[in-house]
Order: sequence, then C-alpha cells, then structure tokens
Amino acid sequence: MSVLIADHISVTRGGRAILDDVSLTAGPGDFIVVIGPNGAGKSTLLSVLAGLIMPAKGEVSLDGILLPRISRRDLALRRAYLPQNPVCEWPLSVERLVALGLTARLPVLGSLPPGFDGAIAAALADHDLSDRKEQPVTTLSGGEFSRAMLARALVGRPDILIVDEPVTGLDPAHAFAAIARLSAWAASGRTVIASLHDLTLAGRYATHILALKQGRVAGEGVLTAPLIRDVFGVDSEVRGAGANVMVDFLLP
Repeated sequence: MSVLIADHISVTRGGRAILDDVSLTAGPGDFIVVIGPNGAGKSTLLSVLAGLIMPAKGEVSLDGILLPRISRRDLALRRAYLPQNPVCEWPLSVERLVALGLTARLPVLGSLPPGFDGAIAAALADHDLSDRKEQPVTTLSGGEFSRAMLARALVGRPDILIVDEPVTGLDPAHAFAAIARLSAWAASGRTVIASLHDLTLAGRYATHILALKQGRVAGEGVLTAPLIRDVFGVDSEVRGAGANVMVDFLLP
C-alpha cells in the first residue's frame, strides 16, 4: 500500500493565495476528511493531491517519488480521483461509465476483456445500480449519477482514493452507505481522502480531520466544538463518540 505526502503546499491564483503552507501525510488505513467553509481551498487541495494541479510552492510525493515524475498511467493505476459535481454529456451506459474506471488497465482498442466483467458487476451491485447498467447515464437522477461516478472511482481498486464531496445529492440511505463504503475501503488497508460538508458524517467516520480556513490549516485531529467555531464561525455541540457522533448547530 502507498503513502501520500504533501509538504508545505501553496497555490496562488490571480495574485491570491488559495492554499498557503498546507502539509498532509496519508497512509494505509487513513480516512482523512477535509472540512472548511466554501472557498477554503478544499477542492484545490484535493486536485493537488491527485496530481492535477501543480503547486506554486511545496511538493507532493507518492511513496517517496514526486508526482510529476510518475507516469500518468502508473498514477491512474494507484490512485483514483472523483471531482465535485462531475458531468457526463455522452449517453454512455452506466456499465460503460463504470468501466472507464479501468481505463489504465484496458487495451487501447476493442471491447472490454471478459476478465473485467466481475469487477464491473460487483461495483454496480455495491452502489445499487445493477438494474441501471444498460441505462444511459444522461437519464439518471443526480443521486444515481453520483453513485455511478463513485462506482467508477472504486472499480479499479486504487490504493489511494481522493473524492470531493462524494455524498452531495444522495438521499440519507445512500449517503450513509457511500461513507460506510469509503470507511471500509480505508479499513482494508487503503487510503481515502475526502472533503465533506456534513460534519456529523465527518465526525463519525474520519480517522483524521483536516480543517481549512482561508487556505491555511486551521486545525486537525478530531472534530470538536471549538474547532467548528473557529473554522465556520458557528456554535455547535458535538455529542457521542465514534459511530455515534452527532453535531448539532446552535442558534445565535
């Protein structure tokens, strides 16, 4: 399994610091949840960790090798990335969309090798999409499409999974199922890094919280009411522990 290290990352756009001196180490068994208000830099950080954005300062390495020195194919074999608000404008079948998660392993030409059928069928079943496999993705509901994209990210069984707001648009049952699946993925010895706005889910499932505020690390570790107050500017009550954590926001 792999270790991903971000060392003093800074990203600047239009003269403004989007990320400023952010460091992170993620290894096997970690389920790191990045939290923060809108515009805090969460999506930018995940894009840097995925190797899609080059930082102005600092560096990201995978098992001691800088990401720019790893070929795109090798990186795709080892990590999967699911952006926030993904789109697909082609009427691909759900099965074919999920199969795209195996692109780095597929031959350039021809149909899908039979050896991949089991992995694709399992991913569809895991995300409650088996009865939608022939349906064009352009006809799916928002929640169904989100599940299909998560299935695509997981079908290749990456060592490192980076997902940006993976439960947006999901109903409660599928949101809990998705987060539980990500938690189990990390518990199997892989690494998951996700951004979440649902602080109750973050508190219940994360092994480590990384809180961003105005592009800087505002705190990390476990979710607490003082951390929420500092990062989001709202009072809250954090009750319970582990799978029983509940975050209640208090009226001003």
